[in-house]
Amino acid sequence: MKEVIRNWLQGAVPRMVELQRLLTAYPAIAPESGGTGEGKKAEALLKWLQAHTPFIVETYPVADPRVPEGFRPNVLATLPGKNRRRALWVLTHLDVVPPGDLSQWSTDPFVLVEKEGRLYGRGTEDNQQGMVSSIFAALALAEQNLIPPLDVKLLFVSDEEVGSTYGIKALLKEYPTIFGSADFFLVPDGGSPDGSILEIAEKSLLWVKFVVEGKQVHASLPHLGKNAFLAGSDLLLRLVKELSARYAEKDPLFDPPLSTFSPTKKEANVPNVNTIPGLDIFYFDCRVLPRYPLDEVLATMDALSREVEREYGVTVKREIIQKNESAATPSNSPLVRRLKEVLQEVRGIEGKEVGIGGNTVGVFLRQKGWDTIVWSTLEERAHMPNEYCIIENMVKDSEVMAQLMGTSILGYPPYES
Repeated sequence: MKEVIRNWLQGAVPRMVELQRLLTAYPAIAPESGGTGEGKKAEALLKWLQAHTPFIVETYPVADPRVPEGFRPNVLATLPGKNRRRALWVLTHLDVVPPGDLSQWSTDPFVLVEKEGRLYGRGTEDNQQGMVSSIFAALALAEQNLIPPLDVKLLFVSDEEVGSTYGIKALLKEYPTIFGSADFFLVPDGGSPDGSILEIAEKSLLWVKFVVEGKQVHASLPHLGKNAFLAGSDLLLRLVKELSARYAEKDPLFDPPLSTFSPTKKEANVPNVNTIPGLDIFYFDCRVLPRYPLDEVLATMDALSREVEREYGVTVKREIIQKNESAATPSNSPLVRRLKEVLQEVRGIEGKEVGIGGNTVGVFLRQKGWDTIVWSTLEERAHMPNEYCIIENMVKDSEVMAQLMGTSILGYPPYES
């Protein structure tokens, strides 16, 4: 059966490339990044699925008045399985990031160029490679009249690049009944060049804005003012030292293996040298091991802020920009076990479980208790000029997905025809 799927996919490569070409032509950029959303791309994908597959296709819109359609699209394609009560989901995202400086591109980012086994264009790797791989994996089963043990559900979501408010987060809130409590999830939106990395955990993400308010005066009379820049700088150093010391445990699953607390963005205070600033604003990016509750980290931040307020006579306010509490998929999960087996069977690869510092849509699924793996074979060209997808990676990943979809995760017979 493995050879049948492999041969079918090799014959489907031209169709896979053409679907990539279709998807690349639509700049599915979020309003926050100056775009008009994913509407046209989703419509093109929807029509393609309806014309070229036997899948049951549904749409789940989420209202957003900022885009021309008035909503952000989410598309679900289902290949029914023997057991309709459980599903294996493959979740990919429709949106892409802006191309950035066009002078850094050798080609038009929204016109697919095929060259030397690569597909160049914005979105070709992030996340259309996984999208096309999943579609053709399920289509391989369907066209060979192979019924998978579980429902196969391909979910194409909006808004992944800027927070998932109109994508998976909205679906979990507004359409919760489409998911089953015992479902499994594969997210091909991260990985490694050899395809061996199974991401089963993510650090919790915390972005915090600090606003230090003092009193602005002439720099020749600093004693009459309250230097917000000085107080903010002291607070920044206290935060780095105390948070790093208090939350210092290591977990070898992650790289780096410890929590990180990084001051990043700094807003301008005063435009001239001879003024004591009365306002100082800076930001922290925190990637915290899942064992530490983020509310505990925030409480530590607040305690340090109160110390600085008392010492400098300033006011410190904090604002949470983003907060994603993370959980891990167990290493002994049936999904982890089976994907590692499939990688060995299909590609001769020994899979390795890891944790990452970045956040994917996987974090929202694990929060709900679902076993979720982020996996694919990637060159890590996402967000770069001249982004590309390697065709061979796309096809090999599709083969792995087809085998995972069509064989037993829970002890069911591999296929029914």
